[in-house]
Amino acid sequence: MATSLGSNTYNRQNWEDADFPILCQTCLGENPYIRMTKEKYGKECKICARPFTVFRWCPGTRMRFKKTEVCQTCSKMKNVCQTCLLDLEFGLPIQVRDTGLSVKDEVPKSDVNKEYYTQNMEREIANSDGTRPVGQLGKAPSSSDMLLKLARTTPYYKRNRPHICSFWVKGECKRGEECPYRHEKPTDPDDPLADQNIKDRYYGINDPVADKLLKRASTMPRLDPPDDKSISTLYIGGLGDTVTDGDLKSHFYQFGEIRTITIVQRQQCAFIQFATRQSAEMAAEKSFNKLIINGRRLTVKWGRSQAARGKEGIKEGVSEMGTRLDPVPGLPGALPPPPALDEEAPANYFNLDPSSSPAVMNIALPLPPGINPPPPGFGPPMFHPMSHMAPPMPPPMSMRPPGQIHYPLPGSSAHGGPRCTWRTSRRIAPRVTPYCHSVPYFKPGQVLSLRMLSAALNPADYFWQETSSCLTG
Repeated sequence: MATSLGSNTYNRQNWEDADFPILCQTCLGENPYIRMTKEKYGKECKICARPFTVFRWCPGTRMRFKKTEVCQTCSKMKNVCQTCLLDLEFGLPIQVRDTGLSVKDEVPKSDVNKEYYTQNMEREIANSDGTRPVGQLGKAPSSSDMLLKLARTTPYYKRNRPHICSFWVKGECKRGEECPYRHEKPTDPDDPLADQNIKDRYYGINDPVADKLLKRASTMPRLDPPDDKSISTLYIGGLGDTVTDGDLKSHFYQFGEIRTITIVQRQQCAFIQFATRQSAEMAAEKSFNKLIINGRRLTVKWGRSQAARGKEGIKEGVSEMGTRLDPVPGLPGALPPPPALDEEAPANYFNLDPSSSPAVMNIALPLPPGINPPPPGFGPPMFHPMSHMAPPMPPPMSMRPPGQIHYPLPGSSAHGGPRCTWRTSRRIAPRVTPYCHSVPYFKPGQVLSLRMLSAALNPADYFWQETSSCLTG
């Protein structure tokens, strides 16, 4: 404990005597009736090393006993709880609060300078009304957007639970259910949250809890003003049918003069143009992610100039707020581009081997609805063109002798046979209604290629496309 002026009487006058501690709602507990013990000058403060009055109490059932750790003077200088050393207004560590308020309060750490600084702060606390903090914290702004987002609005009573029973971890606890400590598996010893220091939390340095909260704050969406200083328009989305022009004006007029308010009812949005850029920035900062009018949460964004609106495109993997989106696991990747088509290569619609014979195309298709199948034995048997039982194929037109007359084959309409309709993949009876040829390897319902038909029929009388099929009428 530090001494001053070598006088014990002077030192005892600086010892703290209080009637009630300075605590947060979480440390006080959920039980409105608390039995608290008071020990005058029971311990020395862990920050200024001066004796102070220690209070001890149990915040609730199955909770551990808690006591004050720092004196009330150190608590008032930082506006923190005497037990957990978290800010009384936001419930956050001192490092997070000072970062959000842009406060740099350097408390001296040497004994002599610390005592001199404490005496000056005590004098300032005595002259104040006690409703606002003192020092650099009292001169800072009341709040910030980051602190309002990170602040805890309800007490967190799980923080008052007992510690883990070390005997149970080793398998030696014999108390069973009567053990006042928790029988749970401890956390990872390498977890930074397992190594916390009360002085680091008070001075706002190397606090693992504060580092975790600051990393969370850095990932929160935020609305950055555009680089174009001429833009003073805000986009308000999600209006619905209940938000009117007057509702928007009554909310945004507090930030500055409004030039125009344009509502696009079809898109359920509005554009609010301010007279100055400073007013637009203040309105965007105060309304982003917390604007609720008539029970509807509205979207606030910056407007864009006409030139920038035409040039900007939708970036892949970037959200509307400008944050980078992580890829979703399990989704298929982008499809490969289709292969380049060679215009000179022939179209092979049946995926046949180009080296195979053109007559090997006896591919039977099911008959269309309403067409009866031919009776058994009506269709000629199928033969492979290389078989010795197959009838000879008629020669092509270029190899036929001149003057040869082609008569209708038996089975056609000219011989009293059934009349047939040749259906292609695109048209039916393209030029002249053809007749069914009773070539041994042609049968009703068979898919015929152009090469097969050109070898058996006269191309001057028929017009064929890629594929054809003969359907009996």
